[in-house]
Amino acid sequence: MNNQNNKSALATLVTVFFFWGFIAASNGVFIPFCKTYFNIDQFQSQLVDFAFYGAYYIGALLLFIMSGSIKKDIMNNWGYKNGIIYGLLLSAIGAFIMYPATAGAEQGQTGVFYLVLIAYFIVALGFSIQQTAANPFVIALGDPKTGSHRLNLAGGINSFGTTIGPIVVSLVIFGSASWSTDELASMITNNEITLVTVQTLYLGVGLLFLVAAALFYFSKKLPALKSDTAFEPANKAQNLLILLTLIIIGCFGYIFNTYAQDTAAIENVENIRLIVLFIALLAVIATVFVAYSSASKKPEGWGAMKYPQLVLGMLAIFMYVGVEVTIGSNLGELLKQSVGNTGLNALGLPVLNDSQLGIYISLYWGGLMIGRWVGSITVFSPSKGLKKVLLILVPYIAFVVILAVNYIAGNEFSTNEILFFAICIAVQILGFFLAKDRPVKTLKIFSVLGILGMLIGLFASGNVALFAFLSGGLFCSIMWPCIFTLSIAGLGKYTSQGSAFLIMMILGGAIIPPVQGKLADVYTIQSSYWIAVACFGYLLFYAFRTKTVLDKQGVEY
Repeated sequence: MNNQNNKSALATLVTVFFFWGFIAASNGVFIPFCKTYFNIDQFQSQLVDFAFYGAYYIGALLLFIMSGSIKKDIMNNWGYKNGIIYGLLLSAIGAFIMYPATAGAEQGQTGVFYLVLIAYFIVALGFSIQQTAANPFVIALGDPKTGSHRLNLAGGINSFGTTIGPIVVSLVIFGSASWSTDELASMITNNEITLVTVQTLYLGVGLLFLVAAALFYFSKKLPALKSDTAFEPANKAQNLLILLTLIIIGCFGYIFNTYAQDTAAIENVENIRLIVLFIALLAVIATVFVAYSSASKKPEGWGAMKYPQLVLGMLAIFMYVGVEVTIGSNLGELLKQSVGNTGLNALGLPVLNDSQLGIYISLYWGGLMIGRWVGSITVFSPSKGLKKVLLILVPYIAFVVILAVNYIAGNEFSTNEILFFAICIAVQILGFFLAKDRPVKTLKIFSVLGILGMLIGLFASGNVALFAFLSGGLFCSIMWPCIFTLSIAGLGKYTSQGSAFLIMMILGGAIIPPVQGKLADVYTIQSSYWIAVACFGYLLFYAFRTKTVLDKQGVEY
């Protein structure tokens, strides 16, 4: 392919990155709406993330198991282009299922919520297939040395989807009016705001998936592209992952069962649920360290997991996706939960309702867009001097885009709010200058900033606390390519398999938000953000540990 065709193919390909971001970030608006509409607790509302990100894990694991059973890489047999088409069709099926799943549903019908989760799971299962194909596809469209820069560019498009998704979904569900909390609750109770709007939204999304599938199918500039990497069996790794899956299913199955029972008959039911959730979380951590320990002693049968940088990186991806998702997904509850009869939330700010949350959730995910736009600067090969200027200008240009999108949607930030976030961006820019494009240093700096942001949010109040939590998006923004690059460094023929294992660990977005949700149910929503501190803490440990591992192996990174 010539360079012009590569650019046309890349432009077509990044459309799916937009879809992933649009739907994923919309969870932040959809979750509090579901909590109010279906009359569920904070843990149950976080099952939206459990279904969405759990599907990524299940999809990648099934592809791995099926490939192992036929001893051929299924995605390689399909080709990347066909893989994306099949994934889009599956997502379309899930979107269309949302209509019959919610037909005739009324406020308070919790059973319907679980049907919504099934439809959502199918949508995300399609995303899992798309992502497994699209990431290596982007790298293959040009010089492999600049593959990570194209991924950053695709990530920037993804983040644009995350920025406008919450705004669009908020407008579709609630309209442009800003209702008071009592008015909104009354309208939902009286079925003036119903799931019909959600049905309409997902019918539209399903049609867009079909249009995108057709675009890929008929695009002559988009090559089929198949990897020539041979499938590497890893029976021990496969068996361990299956065991982990059974433990997670068992834990969440038990919790679901307690919700179906008379909870009054179960003593300390909330504490029991929290303990079981921590068992699921600890099972993931234990799985990683069993693989780390066993593979170092006897590497046969572990495949890519015999490399410690990958195993540690799997847990890093788990923690990274978990913290990125959980900060945004629990943000709505943080801003709308009243403390006593004060009319103020846990941060000491006026209580917001579901229709008012989109602007802040958009700002959180917009922070990720800002960082990823900065990360894609290198794609355009600027001179050193110009690059320094762009490192300062691009973040604020991206911020203006976020403000403009919200303004068009009828949302306006106060001068103080703009100033607070502008200061957070300045801290991020300083981090970029200190990191100097080095993945280990970048990860160290932004992990520390993430920890500091969460601690300020935990102990401060007002806008200081709010924007400290919102800054989490800025500090998460650049972590994915750093972790991914370090984790697959030196894997050689196991690179493809290692990438698949890393995609599986998007599972963090399915486990950590429900854990935080239950912490909020048992304790308080603000104190539940300690789990975000723990996640950033592991990422800081990973940055130090992986450097030691790679230096010992003599691997360049």
